[in-house]
Amino acid sequence: MTEDTIRVGVVGAGANTRDRHIPGLQAIEGVEIVAVCNRSQASGERAAKRFGIERVCTNWQDIVEAPDVDAVVIGTWPYMHRLLTVAALEADKHVMCEARMAMNASEAHCMYEALRSRPHLVAQIVPSPFSLRVDRTIQRLIRDGWLGDVLVVDIHAGGAFIDEDNTMHWRHNMDFSGLNVMSMGIWYEAMMRWVGEASSVFAQGKTFTPMRQDEQGRVIGVRIPDHIDIIADLACGGQAHIQVSNVTGLGETSSATIFGSEGTLHFDGSALTGGRRGDSGLSEIEVPADEAGGWRVEEEFISAIRGQEEITHTDFATGVKYMEFTEAVHRSRRSGGAVSLPLV
Repeated sequence: MTEDTIRVGVVGAGANTRDRHIPGLQAIEGVEIVAVCNRSQASGERAAKRFGIERVCTNWQDIVEAPDVDAVVIGTWPYMHRLLTVAALEADKHVMCEARMAMNASEAHCMYEALRSRPHLVAQIVPSPFSLRVDRTIQRLIRDGWLGDVLVVDIHAGGAFIDEDNTMHWRHNMDFSGLNVMSMGIWYEAMMRWVGEASSVFAQGKTFTPMRQDEQGRVIGVRIPDHIDIIADLACGGQAHIQVSNVTGLGETSSATIFGSEGTLHFDGSALTGGRRGDSGLSEIEVPADEAGGWRVEEEFISAIRGQEEITHTDFATGVKYMEFTEAVHRSRRSGGAVSLPLV
């Protein structure tokens, strides 16, 4: 498929879908969003009116099975990702699925197997966006030996005081988000781009707001941590510490530091800095224009469908790896011991 119009159906018009995916797709020549389905008829109609989408469906199956839909964008919470992805692939539709990939590793594997049996289809997980601008530069510096041997990766995501509002967000609810914890898997995905995957995981976490109220005012127990610390052995021989927290007010916000035998790289979400043995401190590292990345998720998805490129951000194989890491963290928290990767 190269010149034909690509017709897209949207299931789940959440904030990221409204802010990024729908406008991004509509900006591409030869792409038409023909239908949308959201949690309610009213919210679907609001999205349709805002973006000029002609058809509003009340059942996601109407989009997945529609003969005039070539590709499905899944913007729901994770609890629907496996069901919708497998159904869309079985209906011979291309799939863009919002992060986080699935509820757990088993669901992620199921999605991947559904894709592997249909190699003519394109499937993409919406990628970790934090480090897109600097990824290629970090990769080059590591590849060229600027760091020496990778020894330690230290990632912190936090800086906020504990949420005093006890309203239950879907990210607090394991029934909707599965084993995903805050931005943990998203940071792990970014780390994999730089230094590869973990070979074992040890984790501890704490839930400081154990009860929250849902939309109906029902009090529900919270099983997802507000703070988590992870120690991971890396396949490359190094070690990683990942701390993700919603309770570290005025503490370190989002940053990642890679310590090597000959140098150090630090990324704080805006600037990339570094220094080598003998330097007095870190200084800014220029990201060349030909290395600077950015958000091109929708463009990559459509170009892959047209056979012009392959999915790199993020393919299902990578999604499976970060969901295995997510499940390993959960298992370690429950058992109190280290968990090896890949999962058996």
